[in-house]
Amino acid sequence: MTTKGNAALVRRLDQSTRATLLELLFDVVFVAALALTSKLLSEELSWSGGAKLLLMLTAVWWTWSVTTTTTEFYDPQQRPIQAILMIAMVGSVAMAASLPMVSIGHLLLFVISYVGNHVIRCIILVTALHRQGHRTARERATRFLSWFTVSGVFWVLGALSETPNWGLWTIAITIDLVGGATRYPTPRLGRVPLAQYGRTTEHLGERYQQFIILALGDIILLPTLQVSRGHLDHLRLASLLCAFATMLLLWQIYVFRAGELLVAAGSHGSRATRLAPFTHLVLLAGVACTAAAFDLVVTRPTGTTPVPWLVLIIIGPTLFVVGRVLFTMAVSWVLPWRRVAWQLLPLLVLPWAGGWPPVLVATIVALGLAGHILFPGAARETTPGLQLRQPAD
Repeated sequence: MTTKGNAALVRRLDQSTRATLLELLFDVVFVAALALTSKLLSEELSWSGGAKLLLMLTAVWWTWSVTTTTTEFYDPQQRPIQAILMIAMVGSVAMAASLPMVSIGHLLLFVISYVGNHVIRCIILVTALHRQGHRTARERATRFLSWFTVSGVFWVLGALSETPNWGLWTIAITIDLVGGATRYPTPRLGRVPLAQYGRTTEHLGERYQQFIILALGDIILLPTLQVSRGHLDHLRLASLLCAFATMLLLWQIYVFRAGELLVAAGSHGSRATRLAPFTHLVLLAGVACTAAAFDLVVTRPTGTTPVPWLVLIIIGPTLFVVGRVLFTMAVSWVLPWRRVAWQLLPLLVLPWAGGWPPVLVATIVALGLAGHILFPGAARETTPGLQLRQPAD
């Protein structure tokens, strides 16, 4: 049963789906962490360094995603939820500051911020919901608390030496991702009911869209800062314009014919909601790689393109397109073949691109992205007329 007090914390389906100003401020803080990740990636061009940054980017993203799910299920206008958002913002700043990992103090700061965010959020929810007598919502928060407590042990153990134990941290982030993918199965409580995913409103779709649009700004932010610190010639200006064009093209690819995460009736809405954190993680990885690539291109637009640069320039937009394709399939089971085909253009020139200037390679990648927009095809990528799921009885 739901009492009158429960409605003060659990979001009503008929209330406003617009994001609050505090939620938007929350997004800005996390986008700053994403920008720093991109900057570190441009400075650490190795497979091992990229894998480590991907792990840390996943941790940052998972904090944003789970916190955003919290503001979707609970009312962000209520003080406990606002406190959760503020704590998450403080934690994200600490995580961003500790990303370079220059000392053991930074390791502990990163872990305490990540684990503390999740555990404190769950404790606040369990306590508030227990007082309100909302058993179903309290069990939901308890499932999350159980999983983040288990993964937190591995996070902390991995930070107790002078260097990160990446093996333990890989186990920890895997536990977090598996928990989300399997609906947090917990002894005696079972899994999060599918009906709770099905009650998703347009608020969640708006939140994802807002974050991706803000994140795309990093693609022009990093090269602009790089150009402002050095001389400006016509090739560096051309590189900056290419970065701007790429940002706009990726934005158009994201929003074209299915940019919003709407919830369809039936099983599709539940599946799309559960898979959205994973598909958008691929999108964000693409944004981070693209921003890092242009940070390098504007530094030296001429000469040959080193292999690490070449991989970064091509893989960034490719990851974004792959994430967008997966997102489309999660919503509608439709595979947009034309998007996949156009992304093969940069791969066709890969054997020769190493001898070309970086700005030329980036331009070819941008032309491939333009094909997605200029020749989209006639078929829709999502089921037309998506409707909001009705609340379960």
